[in-house]
Amino acid sequence: MALTPDKSLAPDDKRARAAAAQNDVLLREVDDAVRQDQYADAARRYGRPALIAVVVVLALFAAYLFWNSRQEAARERDSEALVGALDQVERGNLASGATALDPLIADGTDGAKAAAQMLKAGIAMEQSKPDDAVKLYEAVAADGDAPQALRDLATIRGVTARYDRLAPADVIGRLKPLAVPGNAWFGPAGELVAMAYLDQGNTAEAGALFAAIAKDKGTSETLRSRIRQMAGLLGVDAIDDVDTVLNRPQGAGE
Repeated sequence: MALTPDKSLAPDDKRARAAAAQNDVLLREVDDAVRQDQYADAARRYGRPALIAVVVVLALFAAYLFWNSRQEAARERDSEALVGALDQVERGNLASGATALDPLIADGTDGAKAAAQMLKAGIAMEQSKPDDAVKLYEAVAADGDAPQALRDLATIRGVTARYDRLAPADVIGRLKPLAVPGNAWFGPAGELVAMAYLDQGNTAEAGALFAAIAKDKGTSETLRSRIRQMAGLLGVDAIDDVDTVLNRPQGAGE
């Protein structure tokens, strides 16, 4: 049902209502104007810092992209240098191969530097310069920025290079942390530790370690074959699967 106009209001009441409505409209307009002034003031106060922050973030992101591209370029450069040095070594040019590694050792990325030092140490061993090799191996082993796998390998190679000049206790002390099942270098490190036990006359420890290495699935077959022979000489059973060993083709694992 449609509402009929209220005719009971006096003229003064109608004018009062009209004035109140106009006041409401005016107050809303004033409030909107105040809000716009507040927004404008906030934009003046905070707009520039916010813009600067955005620019800084974009600049940092651009710097990261540039740095990453430089890193990629450095890795490619280092890889090419390593390959070039390896080519020289394979051709029998040990001296030139060692010289080609010097820039990498001086200014290469962490991994490339360590790899170059390891390669140069290997060249020194081929040149019958064990002392020079040991210095390089020890430098890699002590380098906290080098990959851990290379540091561990450098420790093993350093001990191997001067095994005859080290006391058995020193060999054991250096390599025993690596000569544990589950370690990537358990086989090579364990073999040296077991040999040091033998040098001490500790055949029980040596035999047990030889057997553990021979039964370790992560040990290379060549090393396992050699270790089994050592364990057998000590009267230790180092074979888990006799049938597999007996059925292996003659010369396998040599």
